Amino acid sequence: MILPPVPELRLVTVRRGGLLTDEDHRLLALWASSCAEHVLPLFEAVAPDDPRPREAVEAARAWVRGELPMMRTRAAGGHAMGAARELRGAARYAAYAAGQAACVAHVAAHDLGAAAYALKAVMADAGGPDDAARSRVSERDWQRSQLPVEIRALVLDDQRLRDDLCWNLFR
Repeated sequence: MILPPVPELRLVTVRRGGLLTDEDHRLLALWASSCAEHVLPLFEAVAPDDPRPREAVEAARAWVRGELPMMRTRAAGGHAMGAARELRGAARYAAYAAGQAACVAHVAAHDLGAAAYALKAVMADAGGPDDAARSRVSERDWQRSQLPVEIRALVLDDQRLRDDLCWNLFR
C-alpha cells in the first residue's frame, strides 16, 4: 500500500479540493513515467512480447499531452499491473512501476509508487544484499536528478512522509 489513509492535500488536485495544480500534476506524471521507463528493460528482457507496461508509460505521457483521457490512462496502468502478476522479481516490479506511473493520471500520489517499484526492480536485479543497497541508492539518486524544480520539494517531502508506506526505499 503506497497511499496514505488520509490524502495529502498537496497531492490532491484543485478540482477535488486539494492544492495540486494541473501543471504540477502533469509534471508528477512525467516524472513517474521516467522512473518506470528507466527500469522497463528489466521487464522486457523477461517478457519481450508483452507491450502492456510500455503502453502504460506511453499512456501516461499521452495523458500529459491531453491526448488520452484519465480513465483510459488508468486502465492502461491496470493492464500493466496485470502483466506483473504472473512474474517474480525485477520484471514484476518494473511492470508495477509502469502501472503506477499510468495511475498518476487518476491519483497523483501514485507517483511514489512508480518510483518505489522501480527501486524494488533494481534491487531485485542486483547480485546480492550489498549490490542491492548500492543499486537502490544509485537509482534513488538518479530519480531525484530527474525531478523538475517545480515539484522537487513536494516529492522529496512526500518521500520523507510516506517512506514507511514505500518499504523505506527513499531514505
